[in-house]
Amino acid sequence: MLFDSRPKVSVTVAQTNETYLCATKESLLQGMLRLGRKGIPAGCVNGGCGVCKVRILEGETTPLGPVSRAHVTAEEEAQGCTLACRVAPATAVRLEVAGKMKKPFSKGRAESATANPLSQQQ
Repeated sequence: MLFDSRPKVSVTVAQTNETYLCATKESLLQGMLRLGRKGIPAGCVNGGCGVCKVRILEGETTPLGPVSRAHVTAEEEAQGCTLACRVAPATAVRLEVAGKMKKPFSKGRAESATANPLSQQQ
């Protein structure tokens, strides 16, 4: 596809403050992967692994299929959790990574935020 004319909205990953445009008919994960971004951890891309678990902080999403209770409990879903591969953005969305990859994701962010590349060069 040379020109993607599908309607798009912005999606922001809270931990990195990275924003990308995602079509309203594609999953949050597919939109990110299409642009070569890496904000949301990706696994199987079809709801089976739970790696792309996110919490929707702001905005509305549309379900693209069922979300496995093995990965998102009813209580978590009530708190805004879902799998990024199973929902499309209906409006602009702000999300945070909430799944198995949250701890290493957050740890890496803290280290990169405190590391000063200039002090490394001697």
